[in-house]
Amino acid sequence: EQLMGFDDEGLARRAVPQNALKPKDLARMITLEHPWHYFAFTIKKKSADIDALQTLQCPFDTDEEGITLRWARSTTRDDKARLYQLALKHYPTYEAKAALCKRPEEVDQEWLYAPIWQRVNNHLGHLGINAHSHQELVEQLGMLRYGHKPRVGDTFAGGGSIPFEAARLGCDVYASDLNPIACMLTWGALNIIGASPERRKEIEQAQKDVAEAVDQEITELGIEHDEYGNRAKAYLYCLEVRCPETGWLVPLAPSWVVSPRSGVVAKLIPNYQEKRFKIDLCYGVSKEELDEATKGTLQNGSLVYSLNGKNYSTRIKTLRGDYLYDSNNTVNRLRRWTKYDFRPKSDDLFQERLYAIQWITKESLEESRKEVFFTPVRPEDLERENQVEQYLAKHFETWQMQGLIPDMPIESGYNTDQPIRERGWSYWHHLFTPRDLLNLALIRKELTKPELAPELCGTLDFCSKLSRWIVRFSSGGGSDFTSNVFSNQALNTLYNWANRSFFDHEFVQNYKNIPISGHTAVLSSEAKEVNKEQDLWITDPPYADAVHYHEITEYFIAWLRKNPPAPFDQWNWDSRRALAIKGSGDDFRRGMVAAYKAMADHMPDNGLQCVMFTHQDTGVWSDMVGIFWAAGLQVVGAWYIATETTSELKKGGYVQGTVTLMLRKRPAGEKQGFKNRVLPAVRQEVERQIQQMLHLNTEVKEKLGEPVFNDSDLQMAGYAAALKVLTGYTHLGGEDVTRFALRPRQKGEVTVVDEIVQQAAEAANSLLVPEGLQRESWQAIRGIQRFYLRMMDMESGTGASKLDNYQNFAKAFRVGDYTSVMASMTANKAQLKTVRGFASHDLSDSTEFGPTPLGRVVIALQQLLKETEPQVVINQLQEDMPDFLESRPLLMDLGNFIS
Repeated sequence: EQLMGFDDEGLARRAVPQNALKPKDLARMITLEHPWHYFAFTIKKKSADIDALQTLQCPFDTDEEGITLRWARSTTRDDKARLYQLALKHYPTYEAKAALCKRPEEVDQEWLYAPIWQRVNNHLGHLGINAHSHQELVEQLGMLRYGHKPRVGDTFAGGGSIPFEAARLGCDVYASDLNPIACMLTWGALNIIGASPERRKEIEQAQKDVAEAVDQEITELGIEHDEYGNRAKAYLYCLEVRCPETGWLVPLAPSWVVSPRSGVVAKLIPNYQEKRFKIDLCYGVSKEELDEATKGTLQNGSLVYSLNGKNYSTRIKTLRGDYLYDSNNTVNRLRRWTKYDFRPKSDDLFQERLYAIQWITKESLEESRKEVFFTPVRPEDLERENQVEQYLAKHFETWQMQGLIPDMPIESGYNTDQPIRERGWSYWHHLFTPRDLLNLALIRKELTKPELAPELCGTLDFCSKLSRWIVRFSSGGGSDFTSNVFSNQALNTLYNWANRSFFDHEFVQNYKNIPISGHTAVLSSEAKEVNKEQDLWITDPPYADAVHYHEITEYFIAWLRKNPPAPFDQWNWDSRRALAIKGSGDDFRRGMVAAYKAMADHMPDNGLQCVMFTHQDTGVWSDMVGIFWAAGLQVVGAWYIATETTSELKKGGYVQGTVTLMLRKRPAGEKQGFKNRVLPAVRQEVERQIQQMLHLNTEVKEKLGEPVFNDSDLQMAGYAAALKVLTGYTHLGGEDVTRFALRPRQKGEVTVVDEIVQQAAEAANSLLVPEGLQRESWQAIRGIQRFYLRMMDMESGTGASKLDNYQNFAKAFRVGDYTSVMASMTANKAQLKTVRGFASHDLSDSTEFGPTPLGRVVIALQQLLKETEPQVVINQLQEDMPDFLESRPLLMDLGNFIS
């Protein structure tokens, strides 16, 4: 706890820079004899007695005493930490204390951990440990165990969090990923964030050099300045489509609000001569006019507009000519853009139109606070757009050959079909306007050093036809800004969008700097191609519902695949979709086995593997058993971490809970197992683990005021026990486990492993009797009844608001449809229906819950709440339940538990 800053003193030191508690809060909370060693005061009441104040002791209320408090100048960080530690004792749980703190890595490391090293060295002194930092401690422990600094590897590196944290703690690291963008992010974490201060200065200078070179070229072209010297900040575009009823060309946007802060909206003015609309801007409009402008010409997937007092509406799908090609694929009659297209042809369905520009005033260009204003598109703006298109057309083919502009086709896929189907774009450069392509080509031309590549990708996230113009309303007027492409993990086509000018791009990034030492290696390769031994393998492999990163990263790969700077030129700049381990099933298992066997083969006998994956269902757990069997690994420990988040970026496919497994090499020799012997061993291991966890819960609750394991952790013990026992065998029922793991599965097949894993979960659940319910009652019920009572127990205790808890227990109790008893399914705010919350149809005999004894009790309670005579309720129960007399003790216990 001390090493992680989780102890009381560490929490206090983490709370100081957060400054969540002010001196007046502390004075009210703590007991302190000499507060004026730490605080200074200012008198607010003339009647205040200064002599009495001088002898004042905490706790006291500053308002009652008529003073304001501030920190005394002589008060040090250590002093503040001591007072915070006294205050934190008033918070009942670790979670409440941690809410006042910064994360450990956000705090000055030397100061945060200064008090612990003497204790650490005393604790580990018998091993010869003498450390004064995490890095020293890790290195010395590595020398003791392995004879060298620990080597940590990750073959599914992704964004590089695991390798970076390992390097930050003083390990040598090896990182690889099939995807070159993942490798670049990992390389950037290690070599930019982790660079020495001297190297960081060089990197920042290189960024400035590129920014200045491109800025000079754009300024000389005159494509971002108006005649008054104002500089563009953002360009607002929309699609236009011809209405089949009127023949008019109509701009498409879900809203015509340009800036709620400045009260600017776009107005469509009919141009009868050209049969299209002029787009003008209105300034300083009223709240009512702003509200009206939120109703755009795109509503619920339809083109909607008015002309000469008549309303017109046409579905976008109809305009595109969508039709079902087969049972799974929708196609349409949109023209597919070609390799050399960079703007729509005049007869294309969707035209693209610039409709407003946000400018920075000439006078504020050098100021930190910029003054901005909006204009509609004027003739001189169109001239600049034409200049961009002409300049691009002149260089386009050459730039494509040089790799300054993508020439990579969009390959069909789960995510990549969307821009093809909805816009007709077939090459990656089609996702960018001519202005974007020109700016990006100029940046790409200057990209000669690897540390500049992440900046190019950062720029790509804000300057395509998928970049959003965000308007937000608030009591203070609201805000408006250009937001990034990836609002979620998909390629969402837009009807109106905004692109930053080059001037507005933050090409010079002020990254945090956390210098790391030690050897680092980043390779672009398959996980099974490991060729270096590592002491610890820590991996977060693809999940059964993984995001299609191999597809969406092609958005970036298209820009970097030709002539990337060294060392990126050694990588394969292709997403290599066919090689990606994805989804589930036989290919998933074979790919995972190859990866984990390679890691096990490149690990010392005393090495460890840590594997993180999402808990979905018993089928996934059964797969993991097979994977570790075939890789020659044995599970030695497991625990569960809730990772639920409400981030918009993560909605849809994010993982809500993660299981962390610890594995070692399976001991040499053969070990036969048979179902009738394995099952008792699994049940025994389940009981042992849960009893151990419950015992630890009691100890920790006495110390910290809350248990360390929640019900989900305890439930996981069942799965963990099954893995620990099963992966210790080499044969099961006479069949070699490796062969069993690799053979194809039949659809709907329930293997002996599936049975054992399921029974392990049931064994765990049978031990988790809700507090206040008789064990006999718990053993008498199953399924949705156990689910409802277990979650009710959690809600009335520590709270079960995480949707993840409900999902996991529903699977564990084999509930068909747990949503039928849920009042809320919102992330972090999930909740059961109360007795009053059940509708009559929820409790009918056709439901999973209604005919059960618990369902009957709920109906009876509802009747009593309506003041029905108790005897009438009893009579109804007797009529509905033929076994009423036998069930009466159970019904009484359920009723008592609910009460």
